Amino acid sequence: MSKYLGKIHYWLFNKIKWFENIEKEIISYAETMNLPVSSWSIDIYNNYGKPTEDKPLEEIIDESNIHGWLQDKIQKAEARQAEYITRILKMDNKYENDLENIFYNQGVKDGESEKDKRNASTPEEVFAAINDYILEGMPCDRVNEFLESDDKIFAWRATTCLHSQYWKSAGGDVANFYNLRTKWIDAFVNNLTSEFNYVKQEDGTQCIIKK
Repeated sequence: MSKYLGKIHYWLFNKIKWFENIEKEIISYAETMNLPVSSWSIDIYNNYGKPTEDKPLEEIIDESNIHGWLQDKIQKAEARQAEYITRILKMDNKYENDLENIFYNQGVKDGESEKDKRNASTPEEVFAAINDYILEGMPCDRVNEFLESDDKIFAWRATTCLHSQYWKSAGGDVANFYNLRTKWIDAFVNNLTSEFNYVKQEDGTQCIIKK
């Protein structure tokens, strides 16, 4: 382990790799539907680079610019995913349901995996499990505002949207991002624990609520 890297850097790197894994699932799906994903990838990789190499973090990170390297990887991963999803939906909106299933099924898989690794016995612990996966910028961005926390509910709200810029650049709608992420969170929580539900309210407030 590098003396320059801490737990938070590996934590962020794992979140990036998880996000890029869904990108691979999306590409694989597009291939099965005979969409022109190979030509898309040439264009997308030229603009945003390829996904992170399958190597340990300490072997590939720029240790002279750790923060900048991680932030760059997050931004490029988000941009690529926005491009792929937008291009698929522009071909035909009928693919939306299949994309939702990709995220939902990944949530089922991740929730089952985490259930065996951690004790999520409070609403805040369920939120912590979610936050170990989803990308919401860098910790210094402080996106989430925490509204309520006790043994029955944990509520939070994003104070800013870090994702819309990538979807706007791709010519897409950031609402698709939030819809797909909600599918993942819902499946993740349901398979992580039988004690809590995930609820997203109309004003954007998100809650983990004891059943």
